[in-house]
Amino acid sequence: MIEETIELRLDESGLAVDLPAPAHPNDRVEGVPYRPVQFRDDDLPAALERAAAWLRETETWLAEPVDVIAIHLDYDDDDGAPYYEVKLLCNEEDLAGAPLAARRREGDPSDR
Repeated sequence: MIEETIELRLDESGLAVDLPAPAHPNDRVEGVPYRPVQFRDDDLPAALERAAAWLRETETWLAEPVDVIAIHLDYDDDDGAPYYEVKLLCNEEDLAGAPLAARRREGDPSDR
């Protein structure tokens, strides 16, 4: 049995180095499992709009839909913390750029 490997360009946290980052300072990609991408704001529509914008940008970068396993909505009522927390639980292989690397390896000219 021959095992094939795909080389990925990852940062220290295991994300693709060119993965679009959430734009707002309250937002971030968290650790594993399921790579939650968090958007925090006192205004729920603003957090949802930023989540949608990041998802569109990431799907353009990936050239295919991101595998979102779940969407989690929570709140934080600590003083000084943004109230709403919207988390997209994403497939970590997508955020590592594995589909891009696989297409490059197969010689897809659109991924160069």
